Amino acid sequence: MGKNGLFIAFEGIDGSGKSTQMKLLKERLEALHHRVYCTFEPTDNPIGSLIRSIIKGHEKADNKTIAALFAADRLHHLLNEKNGLLKKLEEGYIVLADRYYFSSYAYQSLSTDMKWIIEINKKAAELLKPDLNIFIDIEVDEAMSRIRNNRTHIDLYESEHLLHTIYANYQKAFNLLRNEEVIVSIQGDKEMAITQEKIWAVVSPLL
Repeated sequence: MGKNGLFIAFEGIDGSGKSTQMKLLKERLEALHHRVYCTFEPTDNPIGSLIRSIIKGHEKADNKTIAALFAADRLHHLLNEKNGLLKKLEEGYIVLADRYYFSSYAYQSLSTDMKWIIEINKKAAELLKPDLNIFIDIEVDEAMSRIRNNRTHIDLYESEHLLHTIYANYQKAFNLLRNEEVIVSIQGDKEMAITQEKIWAVVSPLL
């Protein structure tokens, strides 16, 4: 597999502001004439659409099935010949992803052993590790305040109790894999522009 581009994954609990920061980074990179491809997980392919339906409470599935669906969606995301991550990187794009496998480690291990989650995502990690994982670090109270103020519907994982556990799971996963991954934690409770400058400080040396 050839990889000519740059792959950056944005991670964080719901309400952290990672999607906004990814958009701001895209705009900054494009202003410098870089080709940027933004994507997200779960995807909008059939597997990802089923996952979204489960998250919104329209469908039901047990926890291991949900974890397996995420892993399958991720492989499709990587290998899709039309607009998969590997294809976009080979075309020279800077790829920005709103969630990647660390999200599975943090969220799906709420009720399933994390090592099992890591195992079923091993193929994705073998195919493509991010050049940089950016974790937008924010207090759960602030994240919940943002969710309540900006959302009309609360999803499956968007409760204060669950977000505390998800946050702890992120830290556990980072500790487990700190020797295998490039992970940078950025405070997300400051003004958007301040957070973006901190992100730019770690991204710009990679360009």
